[in-house]
Amino acid sequence: MTWSKCSPPLLGRAYGVLALLMLLSLSGCSVYSFTGTNIDPQVKTISISTFQNNANNGPSTLSQRFTEEFKNYFQRNTTLKLVPRDGDLQFEGQIIAYDFAPAAIQRENGVDQAGINRLTIQVRVRFTNTNDPKQDFEQTFQSTGDFAATRDVSSINNDPSALRLPINNIITDTFNKSVANW
Repeated sequence: MTWSKCSPPLLGRAYGVLALLMLLSLSGCSVYSFTGTNIDPQVKTISISTFQNNANNGPSTLSQRFTEEFKNYFQRNTTLKLVPRDGDLQFEGQIIAYDFAPAAIQRENGVDQAGINRLTIQVRVRFTNTNDPKQDFEQTFQSTGDFAATRDVSSINNDPSALRLPINNIITDTFNKSVANW
């Protein structure tokens, strides 16, 4: 039988089987999920210590808020079980900077003033993978949020939605570095 005599449905099935075999051969030994994680199947648990606020300023709830959002993000995007300590994957760290400063100066009526205020948050993260120490790292992650010059630091500190973007960016960057291997 030659390929020219194959019926279109048979030829379509042959291409489908070939595509499936190619997909399986590319998958290798690691596990990939639609959330973008690349977690070894032996990794079952995660522990996340409280991120202490070592910055000189910032809202009193920053440590608790950052830690809870960190835990929630990993629980939403992985199947790992959160344990109090000694997880297969371990996160700890501290908030090392929380700075609010003018970012764009504008001249209005002959006077220089802030056009935009920028909040910068830096968090030092230590990641330990007990199953693969080659993936361990300690790194500082930073993110910013820009606000109208009419907003001062106290209005930002009292507005939970204002901190959402910088906090989420840091958590996403940490997630990508640790379990998505990006």
